[in-house]
Amino acid sequence: MYSTFRLYAIILLSIGVIFFSSFSSASAAVTMPQFSLPSVTDGKVVHSADFKGQVILVTFFATWCPPCRQEIPNLIALYNEYKSRGFTVIGLSVDEGGPSIVAKLVRQEKITYPVLMADRATARSFGGIAGIPTSFLVNRKGHVVKKYPGFVPHSLLVRDLEAVL
Repeated sequence: MYSTFRLYAIILLSIGVIFFSSFSSASAAVTMPQFSLPSVTDGKVVHSADFKGQVILVTFFATWCPPCRQEIPNLIALYNEYKSRGFTVIGLSVDEGGPSIVAKLVRQEKITYPVLMADRATARSFGGIAGIPTSFLVNRKGHVVKKYPGFVPHSLLVRDLEAVL
């Protein structure tokens, strides 16, 4: 009897976590945090306000992270396909080795979207980054409408992007 009760409790708890997780991400109309961060390619400070009115995919990543690197071709393709419709990707590197190592990756992978050096305050302002990659879809009003922990399939990004464009 105890193990049956325990099993039901675990199932109910799991359903509750799934329900509330999906509810919170579906209704997450939180304003995107403001930031001013240096570009990895030229050190020029880029402000989040520079992207006002655009749909943005903000992605926290690191050069040493295999899933992060796996996402890069998809992000480049999305950026190139949708930039004429007011979309941009902003890569926020959490690398501790400095911008030169990230700039090398930008050149190597031919990344065409802005890549900036994130700081701890920026990661905290996005609610904390438990793992990388972690991405946030921001609508034209500046609201975070979706959070993606981990690798995101291209088809899911396209579907969600089409819904907010």
